[in-house]
Amino acid sequence: MIKILLLSDTHSIIDQFIMKYIQEADEIWHAGDIGSKEVLDKLESTGKPLRLVYGNIDGQEIRKMAPEIIGFVIEGVRVIMTHIGGYPGRYSVTTKDMLKREKPDLFICGHSHILKIIYDKELKFLHLNPGAAGLEGFHQKRTMLRFTVDEKTRIANMEVIERDKKTEPPEI
Repeated sequence: MIKILLLSDTHSIIDQFIMKYIQEADEIWHAGDIGSKEVLDKLESTGKPLRLVYGNIDGQEIRKMAPEIIGFVIEGVRVIMTHIGGYPGRYSVTTKDMLKREKPDLFICGHSHILKIIYDKELKFLHLNPGAAGLEGFHQKRTMLRFTVDEKTRIANMEVIERDKKTEPPEI
């Protein structure tokens, strides 16, 4: 069983709120809008496996280190992650074609700053958007997701982690 912390839209912020949950995870997945090389360096310094994609605010330095889309298999679960991907019933034509072709068990994106956990009944996979862990944007709550992945239960123990945006000052 592997414990995953899924975050997105940190927009250059890594603070104790995020780090507490990183320490409890086996792997960190970041669905884009990392925001700065310093955030990426801090994530890498944890020594935890890191899977990430770049987002629309990420500059060339981050884009050289992260792909736009990644696909991988973990514990028998096929995962596709990108930053801008839409959600069930609202995918772009290109995204929907890719999802039909690749047939993931789990599709992850960020960008909207709106936390979503939706089963796509048409394409038959779980869609996750962890919302926004950073401070930039219209969202009122900073959110992340944590869950486990393993061969038997597949995706389990889904937990929403949230905190009011104004609760504590950020630290990089």
